[in-house]
Amino acid sequence: MTNEELIAALRDADAVQYGEFELSNGGTTDYYVDKYLFETDPHCLELIAEAFAAKVDELADDTKLAGVALGAVPLVAVTAVKTDQPYVIARKKAKEYGTAKRIEGRLEDGEEVLILEDIATTGGSAIDAAEALREAGAEVNRVVVVVDREEGATERLADHDLELDALVTASDLLADR
Repeated sequence: MTNEELIAALRDADAVQYGEFELSNGGTTDYYVDKYLFETDPHCLELIAEAFAAKVDELADDTKLAGVALGAVPLVAVTAVKTDQPYVIARKKAKEYGTAKRIEGRLEDGEEVLILEDIATTGGSAIDAAEALREAGAEVNRVVVVVDREEGATERLADHDLELDALVTASDLLADR
């Protein structure tokens, strides 16, 4: 799979939209990448799983995977199936019932974890997930995202000792605009 294939699939799924949109960080933008449109499209999901699996093989073979709830859960699940590697889910906050965990799944103290995420703007949710995983005893050094909006996530993640890898950047995605 090439970058061009993934970009075409994201566009074909109408996941790239133009107009005026508010972002989760409070900012506004003239384009929006709708993760739910690409995460619920079987073709996009297959391409993302293949690309994430290749990154996992390249960067972190035999490493536990982690997905940030809610958006990255489908992504980490299909990647886990593709790579035959287990995963955990990092919640934004501990649930208030049952086991009251913030990290769902099996995580051993000292285990190396690779975070998979949908879209990075400022990197806030990935940083929160990394902190929760670290508090639970994991070693976390890297985040791989489908789309890097190139709005400061790389630098912010670096401030938290995290490297960012992206399957696609905003520059790639908007090149034909």
